[in-house]
Amino acid sequence: MEYFPAPLENLVEQFARLPGIGGKSAQRLAFHVLSLPMEEAQAFADAILEAKKTVTCCPVCRNLTAGGLCPICASPKRDGSTICVVADPRDVAAFERSREYNGRYHVLHGVISPMNHVGPDDLEIKSLVDRVAQGDVKEVIMATNPDTEGEATAMYLSRLLKPFGVRVTRLAYGIPVGGHLEFADDATLMRALEGRRDI
Repeated sequence: MEYFPAPLENLVEQFARLPGIGGKSAQRLAFHVLSLPMEEAQAFADAILEAKKTVTCCPVCRNLTAGGLCPICASPKRDGSTICVVADPRDVAAFERSREYNGRYHVLHGVISPMNHVGPDDLEIKSLVDRVAQGDVKEVIMATNPDTEGEATAMYLSRLLKPFGVRVTRLAYGIPVGGHLEFADDATLMRALEGRRDI
């Protein structure tokens, strides 16, 4: 038995399809949208459609942009000799928040995952190889997540890029700032020991 009118049920179903949104959260979001004044609801719907129509991938780094080069690739202040390879556009935002990295990026839009039927051809790997082949790149930083798929992707790309004579590095692992050793797992402690440096 349906508790709500069909259009409201449909709205709840659409919200429930979003990642991380369960049934109750979807219901809350749907009721919130219904409570909005018509102008705000229209602005919300327009924002979704506008983003869907205009947001594309940068032709160089494959990050999201509103057409043409992304601001990072267009900036003459960025170091073009270093490329940080990430799996997702959200990872670029994380690096940019730190304000420590001044190179450029390459977004793969996923990682190699045989279990999810994602192979190298499904990712933005060819465009990365093409960029490195041009000869201006000196270092490629693998910044995929330290899980099985991220490691496999980093290793695959490393083998692919080695013939070009570029330095291929991997992000360091270890104990997070503010973390406690007693809560670190064995793999994290091992990586932290392997990656130790002089002070």
